[in-house]
Amino acid sequence: MSVKKVIIIGAAGRDFHNFNTCFRDHQEYRVVAFTAAQIPEIAGRKYPAELGGDLYPEGIPIYDEADLEKIIAELKVDECIFSYSDIPYATVMHIAARVNAAGADFKLLGTAATMIESNKPVIAIGAVRTGCGKSQTSRRVIEILMKMGLKVVAVRHPMPYGNIITQKVQRFATLDDLVKHNCTIEEMEEYEPHIIRGNVIYAGVDYQAILNAAEKDPSGCDIILWDGGNNDFPFYKPDLTITVTDPHRAGHELAYYPGEITLRIADIVVINKMDTSNPENIQIVRDNIKKVNPGATIVDAASPITVDQPELIRGKACLVIEDGPTLTHGEMKIGAGTVAAMKWGASRLVDPREYAVGKIKETFQNYPEIGTLLPAMGYGNQQIEDLEKTINNTRCDVVVIGTPINLNRIIKINKPTVRVTYELQEIGLPNLQGLLEVFVEKVKRGK
Repeated sequence: MSVKKVIIIGAAGRDFHNFNTCFRDHQEYRVVAFTAAQIPEIAGRKYPAELGGDLYPEGIPIYDEADLEKIIAELKVDECIFSYSDIPYATVMHIAARVNAAGADFKLLGTAATMIESNKPVIAIGAVRTGCGKSQTSRRVIEILMKMGLKVVAVRHPMPYGNIITQKVQRFATLDDLVKHNCTIEEMEEYEPHIIRGNVIYAGVDYQAILNAAEKDPSGCDIILWDGGNNDFPFYKPDLTITVTDPHRAGHELAYYPGEITLRIADIVVINKMDTSNPENIQIVRDNIKKVNPGATIVDAASPITVDQPELIRGKACLVIEDGPTLTHGEMKIGAGTVAAMKWGASRLVDPREYAVGKIKETFQNYPEIGTLLPAMGYGNQQIEDLEKTINNTRCDVVVIGTPINLNRIIKINKPTVRVTYELQEIGLPNLQGLLEVFVEKVKRGK
């Protein structure tokens, strides 16, 4: 039997899932390498033998995507599987051109091949871009379901940036679990809001093993909620799919991979941030939804912000900290912290770039379009230390924290801080409450 040599092109997430579901135990393929992008310090590691199965006793090396052509040639690769998300179509095809020019086939795996079925009802929540408001939509859905008396167990899109073996299956039920699992700031931003609201959330590397654990969670499980990441489509086969769109980036819903997929498979599409978007952009998004998914139900929504100490902002020079991935590969130019600073009368926004050190300085070099905002990057201890130094170096009156977590719990800031929070709020009808009531009733009737 001819064995095809494969590279999985990824970013520590979808790539590992594609391997586990489509390649791990398949004799006709041999995955000879992963490549890594987007996330710092992923390249140079290995996908471990302990998770690789019998065909991979030495594990699988992870290389930098920049060396893709060299790896294809040296390892005589037959196929490359593109396996990460929030990528403009032009970039996907540039990578395809590199692969084809080097002599290998370029492939994208679809929903049928990669979705795992659950014995529990699954609600999947995704978005067409990073930073659309998926997290607050997930929180809103969970709150509605919990008020119905249902036990909801959330499963988050992977963020395995540490020890891949120990991250095979992770369960988060208390804030102490964030410390136990040595979470990055990005992980905390996703897990902490769930924990505070009293529901359990799982994540990790092996999503079949994670699903098995979530279905049998000791706290009980009536519904699995897939809390998607980036703009990826679900790892689990959903019974109800909710996709969030963002009129601040109108048109992106049809221009990024695999965001358009999440839009096309949605049962419900949320148009978020309507309170801060212009009518023309809202209409572009609405028209695009109707063009590619006319059967979807559209929910209009906003994400109003609140500030714990607004009086500290007025007339002051503010350093604004926003969610890291939203500013980097999400390409957002404005976030909740910026909106809060403007709304409550900041005299100016302070540019952190001249004060940046270490890995934060590298982030600005890699993503120069970030501008005067500070991304809350914290993929490792050194980056967290550099974030703290950058904040404390910056000459400003107050720090406006627009991330979903309380940064003061993680780092020591030597200036007054203001925390910005935001929740999803539907506008008019239909709303999520009514739509979820209909879904739950169908589940109870076995339909």
